[in-house]
Amino acid sequence: MSTATLTSKGQITIPVEVRNELKVDAGDRVEFVQIAPGRYEFVAVTNDATALKGMFGPAKKSVSIESMNAAIALRGAAAR
Repeated sequence: MSTATLTSKGQITIPVEVRNELKVDAGDRVEFVQIAPGRYEFVAVTNDATALKGMFGPAKKSVSIESMNAAIALRGAAAR
């Protein structure tokens, strides 16, 4: 397990093994996503969108492109 120390300015140095695993480097963006009260997940924003596939398990139902386009059009019209 890797650990880091919080500075008085609220900064931490991410351990090299964590940076390597997440494939992040200086200047890359990261997010802190709350997964439960008092628990956060540290996520590299630089990951490709395809890395999200399967994150929430298999789809409960499939949706056609036509249905997606209709929903987008409906929401877009309501926003105007």
